[in-house]
Amino acid sequence: MTVEKTGADQSETPLFAATEGDPTARAPVVFLHGFGGSAGVWTEVAAAIAVEHPTVAYDLPGHARSLKAAGIGGAGRMAKAIAVDLDSRGIAGVHLVGHSMGGAVATLLALRDPDRVASLTLLAPGGFGSEINHRLLQRYAQAANAHAIRLALEEMYGWNRPISDATVEAYVALRAQPGAIETLLAIHDTMTTGTGLDRRQGMIARADLETLTMPVKVLWGTQDRVLPTRQAHRLPPLFAAHVFEDTGHMLVDEQQEAVITLVRQSVKTGG
Repeated sequence: MTVEKTGADQSETPLFAATEGDPTARAPVVFLHGFGGSAGVWTEVAAAIAVEHPTVAYDLPGHARSLKAAGIGGAGRMAKAIAVDLDSRGIAGVHLVGHSMGGAVATLLALRDPDRVASLTLLAPGGFGSEINHRLLQRYAQAANAHAIRLALEEMYGWNRPISDATVEAYVALRAQPGAIETLLAIHDTMTTGTGLDRRQGMIARADLETLTMPVKVLWGTQDRVLPTRQAHRLPPLFAAHVFEDTGHMLVDEQQEAVITLVRQSVKTGG
């Protein structure tokens, strides 16, 4: 795996990305993680895809090794930062795979530059409905030790899904960076509008989603307690919906083999 840091604005810490293969030779599969995560959540999925296709897995702005990168804020700002970084790498076309917040970023990238995006695979994407469990996400952002992180993750995984010690330790390490928790809380505030308990996430208009002509797959779990599964029932008719029983919000871990299969299908269909 090649680890690269690039960025157009050298006054900022550049975005971090882990790449496999030559992403300029053919459209790479670009992986965008969810709120509070990192490129590392895609390690096994990206490795499987990289056998056949170049891959790029980002740490999104404000996360992990992109903690101080340009683009910290809502999904729109992050989408712009990713687009700038792709340009700096000379990457013209991509297949986008995004989870949760990363799904919202991927969707906005596709809406702003549809000719660049050959396919979209979205795992419980943000912005597909107004409902969001903002209290859980705030507790998750504030979690600084293994016990607190495990308690938050237990709400985010399916009820019968195990959470490994290695997973918890990876999140502990991310939160140990100076300023990491404060940055997550600031991003959390940009994800929702309203006050007190009456907070909603910003929605991507259905009319806009209906303009997307590339293949789009949307994956959701029936036990998702971050973004309700019913948001998968309101998709444009040409979107392909895949709903998984006994699965929570963390589809990358919980349905890893299915995610790999569906990403491969998207790449094949998208050309």
